[in-house]
Amino acid sequence: MITSKKLSTKIWMYSLLIVGVILSIAPFYWMIVGSTHPSGEIFRVPPKLLPGGSLAKNFQTLSESLGIAKIFWNSLFIAIVYTFVSTLISAMAGYAFAKYRFKGKNIFFFVILCSLMIPFQVTLIPLFEMMVVFDWLNTYQAIILPSLAAPFAIYLMRQNMQAVPDSIIEASRVDGAGELKIFFSVILPVTRPALAAVAIFQFMAQWNSLLWPLITLNSKEMFTLPVALSSLIGMARIDYGQLMLGTTLSTIPIMIFFLLLQKHFISGILGGSVKE
Repeated sequence: MITSKKLSTKIWMYSLLIVGVILSIAPFYWMIVGSTHPSGEIFRVPPKLLPGGSLAKNFQTLSESLGIAKIFWNSLFIAIVYTFVSTLISAMAGYAFAKYRFKGKNIFFFVILCSLMIPFQVTLIPLFEMMVVFDWLNTYQAIILPSLAAPFAIYLMRQNMQAVPDSIIEASRVDGAGELKIFFSVILPVTRPALAAVAIFQFMAQWNSLLWPLITLNSKEMFTLPVALSSLIGMARIDYGQLMLGTTLSTIPIMIFFLLLQKHFISGILGGSVKE
């Protein structure tokens, strides 16, 4: 039987949770509602908390200003290709560090961990010079290739793959399976939660990336969504209706991607804490 003290504690706990949920959802609700109003209506007092009728006009203006369909495709293509290739590379590297023995393994892994402490701004100029030498400025590969080997993703995959029993791998080798077959048929299915977690992190990182695309892309046809949205913020006037709508559109793929992989996400993160 629930005592009055326990009931009071539960009421306080759920009240705090409800307040936290409201505070978390409020900015997204304001963003969606703002995308349906003209710029002059968004910050009026008292604020309008219900959707307006300017969604179609804001979308038309946004399309005329940016060519939103092409920009959306640029971001989607770059993020999907980057996520797939980067996750595969991270899984391969994590498997090598977790299950293979080779000279200098611990040193190489230590270097990878140390690279996590290097700010991206330090490597910005050398990377830009490389893009100039390769004549890759204003191309997809300039955005995708430089950060494919993500140190954190490699670390996370290595930690998860350490939990895979060596006996499974040895049994596969005894059955005559090659190393690639073992990796794709045995290791990847077992570490699916970790792959989902890495994929979500990599997709979000690339989808929201602003600084590097802003430097390497110089034509509106190649812009990604963060770069295009940043161009809407002018010196004299900002059309907040367009900006709110563009931001709303940019959050949709992240939400869909997370919802598709959410059931694997938590177990993949917790798997990183497992040690040999």
